[in-house]
Amino acid sequence: MREGYVKRETRETNIELMLNIEGQGKSQINTGIGFFDHMLAAFTVHSGFDLTLQCTGDLNIDCHHTIEDVGIALGTAFAEAMKDKTGIARYGNAVIPMDEALASCCVDISGRPYIVFNAEFGDYRLGAMDSAMVEEFFIAFAMNAGVTLHINLLYGKNDHHKAEAIFKAFAHALKSAVKIEGDKVLSSKGSI
Repeated sequence: MREGYVKRETRETNIELMLNIEGQGKSQINTGIGFFDHMLAAFTVHSGFDLTLQCTGDLNIDCHHTIEDVGIALGTAFAEAMKDKTGIARYGNAVIPMDEALASCCVDISGRPYIVFNAEFGDYRLGAMDSAMVEEFFIAFAMNAGVTLHINLLYGKNDHHKAEAIFKAFAHALKSAVKIEGDKVLSSKGSI
């Protein structure tokens, strides 16, 4: 079973997170930030991963620490779940529409954290979530999961649709990359 568990406590956040790669897309998510919970729920449905997440953060300051720390915890849990990369497809990509918005995500479960993020939002806020935190979440995830992510918002007008297209593209790209397709590590070096 490919699972990862993280309990992370700092002065800014208290997080308990369980990720199951071989799930059914079920989630129990509470970060205190409604729009972010909505994006993470969309991620679980579209990836097929199960996610249980309870986070208490210093939302009296703003949403930054909560969202970044959830990205750290989710990335760490993903790395734990994927510690044996034998047979995985390794690469995944998806181009996902959400009404007028279109986003793409390419992922390489490479052990080399890197991110390219090209998306702009017109509004400062998405509900109680700062739009700038979309990128910060993916940076935190990539750096702690040890994956390379290329996320591009190709176009769109509605910021909710833009963010949702990005999270769903991310989900479908990861879903493809974690599939078991053989019995060898997909690398000319013999290891990832």
